[in-house]
Amino acid sequence: MSEKQLIELLKDADESAFRQIVDTYQMVVYNTCLGMLHDEAAAKDLSQEVFIELFRSVHKFRGDSKLSTWLYRIAINKSLNYIRDNKKHSLLKSVQRFFIGEKEETMQIVDYSARNPQELSEQDDHSKALHQALDNLPENQKTAFVLKNYDDLSYKEISEVMELSVSSIESLIHRARMNLQKGLKDYYDENFG
Repeated sequence: MSEKQLIELLKDADESAFRQIVDTYQMVVYNTCLGMLHDEAAAKDLSQEVFIELFRSVHKFRGDSKLSTWLYRIAINKSLNYIRDNKKHSLLKSVQRFFIGEKEETMQIVDYSARNPQELSEQDDHSKALHQALDNLPENQKTAFVLKNYDDLSYKEISEVMELSVSSIESLIHRARMNLQKGLKDYYDENFG
């Protein structure tokens, strides 16, 4: 069945068409979210949200691009929104005020999933350093880099997803690599230099 036929069936709320689309694209969507978030549980949740969004808004799909391109856009946008919302939530959660009687105290929330040098292996530290460097990139550089290196999209495909020229994508990926190298060099200089 062609992509166009699947979309038409999906517009008619055909469950088998929806299942076929999910089966075809679920790993691609998950890998995109995971590349942006570095959190398996959040990537899984957002992947489900991407397909819910597809189902709800399929009538808006004009067919100007491939379905996969549209799904990448939804996944990237949901991931970026999650990152923005999570930064706000982390900031609010980092220090909570609570009252005990009349005495106000400040309590630091401990994140037990955060780095613990005694328990994490060196490989985990390197992975976290890479994720941190990636998270420090501007959004457009991170998006282009993830689509290229995590999803193995061509520059042309990335340009369609991000709605930018191929030369802009090449420039974004080049700058992302340079910024990652600098970020990782700083990490290695501080920890091993």
